[in-house]
Amino acid sequence: MMTSVDTDLIRVLADPLRLRIVTLLARETLCTTHLVEETGARQTNLSNHLRVLREAGVVETEPCGRFTYYKLRPDVIAQLAGQFAALAESARDAADNKRACP
Repeated sequence: MMTSVDTDLIRVLADPLRLRIVTLLARETLCTTHLVEETGARQTNLSNHLRVLREAGVVETEPCGRFTYYKLRPDVIAQLAGQFAALAESARDAADNKRACP
């Protein structure tokens, strides 16, 4: 069984600040102001990372007055986790498979 993992999503989550944002949003829905306080990142830098996460479908926005709240989409993270779980299962199944050298 050949398994593939969403490399675009991995690339998005590979950035340390984006991974930090995702980790924070896994605990609660936050606005940009909260994320600036939590990460210490500049607002413009943070907004760019949030745009990337939004375009990748990892987070969704919720307007609230003059603020925008960000919420993690757990289904996307669960799908990625499932792809890694399938990859691990494939590796377990193939542990004794060894291709002979010519």
